[in-house]
Amino acid sequence: MSPAQMQEASVQTNRRRQDRILAVLPVRVRGTDAAGVSFEELAHTLDLTPTGVRLGAVRRQLKVRDTLTVLYHQRRMDFRVVWTKLLDGTKEYQVGLKAFSQEKEAWGLSLFNSQAQPATSAYAATGA
Repeated sequence: MSPAQMQEASVQTNRRRQDRILAVLPVRVRGTDAAGVSFEELAHTLDLTPTGVRLGAVRRQLKVRDTLTVLYHQRRMDFRVVWTKLLDGTKEYQVGLKAFSQEKEAWGLSLFNSQAQPATSAYAATGA
């Protein structure tokens, strides 16, 4: 396999477009679940990017392409559900969300800060 083919294969298998920043922040989530019932519940972030977030502790089944509003402190952000995953042995979901708009400091953090550590590096540092 030529170097160009290897690079192309690598790009095709790596779906991540941006580094993730580990951040566990308490949030309130509003939306409509898969059964069509409106809800508002507490959850938390697991990691962030400038254009998305992965949530944990979501106790509602959601559908891909659903719209959710995430509230953090005085901030209100709208997202589209990209994926959901039921955690084995629980009634909790992890949910991947993509923001409708990119805000430089949506979470009150500068995700472009050179001191911010990508999640992949943080995992390596902990040996996890």
